[in-house]
Amino acid sequence: MEPSAEIFEIQRFSIHDGPGIRSLVFFKGCNLHCPWCQNPESQTTQPVIAFAENRCEESFACTAVCPNDAIQAGGFRVDQNRCEPCGLCVDACAHGALRTIGEVLTPPELMERIARDLPYYESSGGGVTFSGGEPTLHLRFLDSLLKLCREAGVHTNLETSGAFVLESWEGTLSMLDLIYFDLKILDAGLHRQLIGPWYSRIRSNATTLVRRGFPVEFRMALVPGYTDTEANIEAVIDLLHQIDSRAIHLLEYHSMGEAKLAMIGSPRARLGLNRYSEQAWAELTGTFAQRGIKVLNTHPSD
Repeated sequence: MEPSAEIFEIQRFSIHDGPGIRSLVFFKGCNLHCPWCQNPESQTTQPVIAFAENRCEESFACTAVCPNDAIQAGGFRVDQNRCEPCGLCVDACAHGALRTIGEVLTPPELMERIARDLPYYESSGGGVTFSGGEPTLHLRFLDSLLKLCREAGVHTNLETSGAFVLESWEGTLSMLDLIYFDLKILDAGLHRQLIGPWYSRIRSNATTLVRRGFPVEFRMALVPGYTDTEANIEAVIDLLHQIDSRAIHLLEYHSMGEAKLAMIGSPRARLGLNRYSEQAWAELTGTFAQRGIKVLNTHPSD
């Protein structure tokens, strides 16, 4: 049976997620729960109905077609506990206030969309980058898709938190041209408290992938009060020295992901964090350089 996966966005002409011009494919589903997640719509593997309140004219045509009585009259329109989601309400809304986030695709179907930009990949040295969510929740799907990418000569990059079982993934990872490995919090207790389990596995995978010669580049989102503490930055630098990987991509936190929380009815609390000043950002990135870690580039987090 053909594997399939929930894809919630395909962003074309990306220039921050690997070399050249790229297609950025976002998978639904994640096994961590970072409070600063920029893609809260990726947390579950199932589709979700999003509601844009500013577009709603309160015609309630959606109510008439909903088979589960999941449309509410006030506040966030969709009761996610009752919603299937079948998408009938989306089709009934003439104002575009409702939309389905998540589309089930097979590897050939996704490859057909990726291949539309082959001329741009070829002219720029680009390709496709798999993001999320956590793409490694979709082993069979990515295994099939990477074979199609290889046949088409498409450069591939995987963005991962490292929260996967390497023994199951080693063969599939070997087909990748590049792996972006995100480092978050390198303290076992804080990791468990803030973003969930997998700490030991993540740290072990980071070490093993580098030592076995996989094409790994590390990244880190600097989030005020969470990942940018002196202790955490020092721990990340120490790890990079230990595994002899002396470079990192630094991503600057922004709050655009919080605007999505209301649209999907997420109970997650808003952090209300400010962007770094130019001076603060320069000091943070300078810390890595002073300790012998090359900063490859800096840009806003996804």
